[in-house]
Amino acid sequence: MLATISSASRKLLKLASVNPTFPFAPRALKVAWFGTADKGSVIDAWNRSCYFEMDFTIPEDSTVYEAVEKFSAYDVGALVTTDKNGKFSGIISERDYVKKIALLGRKSKETKIKDIYVHSRNAVSVSVNDSVEKAMELMMTKSIRHLPIMDGDKLVGFVSIKDLIKEVVTDREKTIQSLSDLALGKGAGAV
Repeated sequence: MLATISSASRKLLKLASVNPTFPFAPRALKVAWFGTADKGSVIDAWNRSCYFEMDFTIPEDSTVYEAVEKFSAYDVGALVTTDKNGKFSGIISERDYVKKIALLGRKSKETKIKDIYVHSRNAVSVSVNDSVEKAMELMMTKSIRHLPIMDGDKLVGFVSIKDLIKEVVTDREKTIQSLSDLALGKGAGAV
């Protein structure tokens, strides 16, 4: 990331760091941007997600109780539902349980997931090519905490807001280390 800064940009960075009143200082310092927001892939977050290690799907004909058991066993807040052909049919979350079962006095052992879940036609998803930034923006604007990752009409992954935040924090830590190394004259990116 920092190793690709041009020599002219390095000079601007050096001038800006020596003299904060240098007219181009704010613009010059923007060269050391954080990569995840613009470049990080949602697939990168998926590969490090707890959902990557588990079967995050559940048949839509299962009971809500079975979904709650799986939430508890894997310590997750949502699952992807599948139809009888194994295809993505929707999402069930802890919120669905609270709002549509517990608060209404319904019985989770008698209620099918397909009676309360968010159907795929109403579910928000991201593409395998989408960035972490786009995924986070979708989550914020739609007030959701989980996103299926699709490759066309094929389900390939599932991420939570927590997974995306971890990805951003990891990137920030790498950037801080690179900037620290740059300031201390270490590494390939040193001025």
